[in-house]
Amino acid sequence: MSDTLTPERVELGKFFTVSAARFKDGHSVVEMFSGAIDAEWHRLMETAGYAAFSTTHAGTVFGHGANCGTGPVAWVSAYEEMYGRLPAIWFTREDGTLDEDGLTHYHETGIVFGEWNCNPTGGDGDDAAPAPRKHATT
Repeated sequence: MSDTLTPERVELGKFFTVSAARFKDGHSVVEMFSGAIDAEWHRLMETAGYAAFSTTHAGTVFGHGANCGTGPVAWVSAYEEMYGRLPAIWFTREDGTLDEDGLTHYHETGIVFGEWNCNPTGGDGDDAAPAPRKHATT
């Protein structure tokens, strides 16, 4: 796997940054609702560069834990404060098709109503939220 910064990988990095901030603020779950970005997460976890990628964006190495649910995605406003509106890649399924209804609903209401089956974890096989580490930035 190359280190190419695809839209999915760029957004995964942002998701990790938002997740670390949410965990630091005491939230226990950060829902991964995008099939396309989750698929990139799975691919990246199989590479030697995953630990560095995760640490760069989250300050820790995130695990990938099962957590199924449906409803409003709680972290969207935190993302918007950091990066602006969610791009369409967040509404793209693993097979590359766009959830046009979900994207339209988000554009009209500012609310993401999604379905998810995973979230970041501490990386050691448990489902506890990790404690982000501080890391130097250049």
